[in-house]
Parts: sequence; C-alpha cells; structure tokens
Amino acid sequence: MPRTDDDTWDITESVGATALTVAAARAAETDSENPLIRDPFARVFLDEAGQGIWSLYAKPALPDDVDTDVRTMVRAMIDFMAVRTVFFDEFFLAAADAGIQQMVILASGLDARAWRLPWPDGITLYEVDQPKVLEFKAVTLQRHGARPRVNLVNVPVDLRQDWPRALRDAGFDPARPTGWSAEGLLRYLTASAQDSLFERIHELSAVGSRLAANAVGAEALNPQWLARQRDQMRHLRSVATGLVDTDVIDLEELWYPEERTDLSAWLNEHGWEVSAATLGEWLARYGRSDVASDRMPNVFVSARRTRS
Repeated sequence: MPRTDDDTWDITESVGATALTVAAARAAETDSENPLIRDPFARVFLDEAGQGIWSLYAKPALPDDVDTDVRTMVRAMIDFMAVRTVFFDEFFLAAADAGIQQMVILASGLDARAWRLPWPDGITLYEVDQPKVLEFKAVTLQRHGARPRVNLVNVPVDLRQDWPRALRDAGFDPARPTGWSAEGLLRYLTASAQDSLFERIHELSAVGSRLAANAVGAEALNPQWLARQRDQMRHLRSVATGLVDTDVIDLEELWYPEERTDLSAWLNEHGWEVSAATLGEWLARYGRSDVASDRMPNVFVSARRTRS
C-alpha cells in the first residue's frame, strides 16, 4: 500500500516490516562463519513476528531452486547491513568515549544497541519510534529476560509530528551534548520531511554534539537505476511469496525517490565538522563484495557540531 502523510504501522506492516528485514540481515550475519557484528536479539524478534519478506534474508541457506540473482540480492543486503551496523556501533561507542552521555536513536526500529553494546556507566539513551514498534520490541525483550545496559527511555512518537517536544518531555536536555543517529531512516521521509528532521536536530544540539546518518546516494534517482531496482525487487518479492505462507509487502512502495538536500553540505553550512564515506568504501574496508554498493548506493555521514 502506498505511503500517506499520516500513515501508521505495526511491526509487520508498512515501514515496520523494514525493521524486521534489517533484523533478519543482522541475524544472518550473526550466524555466519566470520560475523562483523553479533546481535543475539535479532532472531528473537523474527521468531516473535512470524513469516514475511524478511524471512528470505534470515534463512541460513536458500532452497536450491532459488536463482543466482536472488541469492546475490540477499547477500548484498546482508553485507550492507553488516557494515552499516558497524558504522553506527562505532559511532556511538566513540561518542560515549568522548564523554557524551545523552544519546538519541531516531526511528530506532528493532535496533538493540541499548542491550548489546558495552556502554560505559552514566549513559541515557532515548529511542524514538512509532508506539507499536517500541511496544513490540520492549515486550519481546522483556519476555526473553533481556535488560538494557543503559538508562533507556522510550519516546513513542511519529517523527513527522512534534517529536522534539516529546523528547524534552521525556527528560532530554538540549543544553547537553548529544549523540544522534538517523539509521535507515531518510529514504522513508519525503525530501521536505528530511529537511525538517535535520533542522530540528540542529536546534536541539549543543556544541560538541555528534550525528551519524546514512543517506541514499544520488545515483538512486537515476531513472535507469530505479527501473532496474523495481524489476529486481519485483522478482525478489515473487520468490519470497513462494517461500513463506503469508502476504509479502512490496518494500519499494515505502520510500520516496526524491531529490534531496545534500546532508554533508548542509551540516557544514550550519557549524558541523563532517566526514563522509560511501558504502563501497566501507565494504572494501571489511573485505565484502562491492555488489551491495551498486544495489543500495549509500553514503555514511558523521559530524560533530563545532560552533553555535
């Protein structure tokens, strides 16, 4: 179902299903022979949610009759999520080592950093997401006896609403430096909503704050790339439908292929010191195939606010 301005979702619906797809990729990476990341909670979420398109990525081995192109797409997704997870894990631990004690994960989805990272004492982490998504995560992890390693504060609010007010009401202090993440989020916002998001982050960020985000590469707006992507995802969805006994969500309907403000340039103009690297550079760093950078062009951006 196409997106609307006021749509909401449960964890197995619409954008919520993308969180399960990411968890599936993290679960597959965790179970691999030489994993870049270890997320013991990822498969717990999948077991709780049941089957869906995410099941295609979580399987330890695909059936023999699955064609090479689908296998390549699945492998690319897993590699992408592995290095993306490393990028954000390293960002948060570096921010904590630098003395930042207030962290915010925007559109936290089924991220389990509050539970799995070796946080130092004194960290407060705010998770912002749709109410039903946060509830699913909290109930599932409580049922399995998991406890967060930080002072975790859930902020159940849609990022298209007045989330800064909800964040402050939950105890967030804009006068203190903050570590922010926007992981796997921007493509699911319109271009104008993305601009609003970073304007709000900037307003809430004291000097010394840090930010990490991944942005879709400009090549993803190329008409030929978009047409090829639609064909690939249509084929993958068809294969997934044959493997799981449930309706399979069309993930391509969920994002907005719109021209956007260049995030690095915007941050530089607003007093942030920025570094950026392509997905291809991160894949090469860890010896992974470059196929994912063509299938899912991304730029990883990290920044530190240096002036008001």
